[in-house]
Amino acid sequence: MTDTGYNHPPMQADWIDRPHLTAALGALALESGESIRDYRQSYVTHGDLNADKSNLVLACISLTGNHHRLDFLIGSGKALDTDRFFVVCADPIGNGLSTSPSNSSEQPRMHFPRFVIRDMVNAQHRLLTEVFGVEHACAVVGASMGGMQALQWPVSYAGFARRVVAMTPMAKTHPWAALVVETARRCLTADPAWGEAGFNTRPVRGWSAYSALMSALLARTPAAVSEFAPDAVSAGEWLVSLTQQNESTGFDAHDYMYQSWAYEAHDVDTTPGISGDALASVDVPVLIAAPSLDLFNPVESARDAAKSITKANFVEIPSAQGHQAATATRREDSQFLNRVIGDFLSA
Repeated sequence: MTDTGYNHPPMQADWIDRPHLTAALGALALESGESIRDYRQSYVTHGDLNADKSNLVLACISLTGNHHRLDFLIGSGKALDTDRFFVVCADPIGNGLSTSPSNSSEQPRMHFPRFVIRDMVNAQHRLLTEVFGVEHACAVVGASMGGMQALQWPVSYAGFARRVVAMTPMAKTHPWAALVVETARRCLTADPAWGEAGFNTRPVRGWSAYSALMSALLARTPAAVSEFAPDAVSAGEWLVSLTQQNESTGFDAHDYMYQSWAYEAHDVDTTPGISGDALASVDVPVLIAAPSLDLFNPVESARDAAKSITKANFVEIPSAQGHQAATATRREDSQFLNRVIGDFLSA
């Protein structure tokens, strides 16, 4: 376990500054039969692992997100209480911190093999078992693509996690969400920087179009936008600030292409060795939370997943923020999720 030299986005005010670590896992076998050579799993930890290694919670990360994605839930007295839990936040394959098209020396850019969400879960399982030597986790928690990983965990590794929390998730990618990520890829590849070998430079105009689609429109609702931009003039100014914020993260377009392909392809029912309704086999308590309207991951996907799991509880997040409801965007949403998830993990 060492510090990684990979490029970390600029720290934000509400992020928790923790040592950034990486585990060298060697070749990572993929479900496709290919492998990622010299795979390095990026992660951070919060709290302390107890003597019998029974207090670990895994935090799974969203599309284009990093190990700070669930910081609003982490800390003393919060849902992921660091006085009680040892929280491992594992960067997913392809986010620019774990091994990705943007940082792989052996399989760079479009030479990187395609991967799926189950490959992310398998890499996390190797981290927990090989690096920390744990046989069980108290819980697996995630939002958006992190929530999709969280729902995959009890299917791929039955009984490993004693509880699962999935916010704004899909167990199977909705056709609408597939169109969303395809449109986002088209925003990027419409930039003149795109060619057969990939992007020859940063696609600035492509990222600008991506920001308008993903951050301004689909990550929120009309009601949420009105809170930030009460009129047409301020809406344009707000979009400029969102674009600048997205640009400041430095997220790589090749990484988005690969992560979004994994997002689009996800379906728990195609898990190897599983036939029929995969979620029907889940036998641990599951909390699924989503707002009434989500323009990225349709809420009916979350509700359907809850219906398929015997011990699932669906909770509606009372928020007008849409997909952003499972973030720290609004203090009220953060407080609600900390309370609900905290109660669920304490039951």
